[in-house]
Amino acid sequence: MSVTRQYRDAWEGFWREAPEAPHAVFWDAEPALTAGRHLALFEPHLTDPGLPMVDLGCGNGTQTRYLAYRFARVVGADLSAAALDRARRADPAGRAAYRQLDITDKGEVQSLHAELGDANVYLRGVLHQTAPDDRQQVADALAALLGRRGRAFLVEPAEAAVPVLAGLAEDPGGPPPKLEPVLRHGMAPGTLVDDAVPDHVRAAGLEVLRQGELPLVTTEYRPDGTRIELPSIWLVVGPAG
Repeated sequence: MSVTRQYRDAWEGFWREAPEAPHAVFWDAEPALTAGRHLALFEPHLTDPGLPMVDLGCGNGTQTRYLAYRFARVVGADLSAAALDRARRADPAGRAAYRQLDITDKGEVQSLHAELGDANVYLRGVLHQTAPDDRQQVADALAALLGRRGRAFLVEPAEAAVPVLAGLAEDPGGPPPKLEPVLRHGMAPGTLVDDAVPDHVRAAGLEVLRQGELPLVTTEYRPDGTRIELPSIWLVVGPAG
């Protein structure tokens, strides 16, 4: 089963309207504060760094381009064609490849694996933005892309991020400017209990190799000038056995 038309249209609308300037989107933080920190945790567990690296849910490709300087073959995959158009424009040298992908569509996922073979995967903030009924399909797709040799890094806002985001959304003065379009397009972060993330990956036949907590940096600031950071949980996973 693939995602609903309403969900796809919401992401298209968001990316069509989002500003083009670097770091203008709420979660589009500098790679040194996001993918760079994550790679320090991820790379020691890569059994084959030569495998293709898939940035799953790549958006406008900010982290994808960073990964392309670290790995020989990088593919940014996203549901939104508008996001991928931005990613390609920002990467005129074509350091990475970009593919439209509905991760809940088993056929599309199998086709990508048939093309790439086993892959390593970077997955930042995708599960909490997925409908609860689709989350196991996302984990199953992740297992399909990894095959027998791949490893994945997942990071998601923790349960403790929910009151932080609620406080921002319900501020009497209105939500922060970069959060407002996320809420307006129906992209409000979904509730995802911390234990659900490892439960989904284990149900997909994967094992958790390492996990921990780390602030998820955003591009938005509070009135006092401090950057908004969300509590997050991260996991490194690979095929069980």
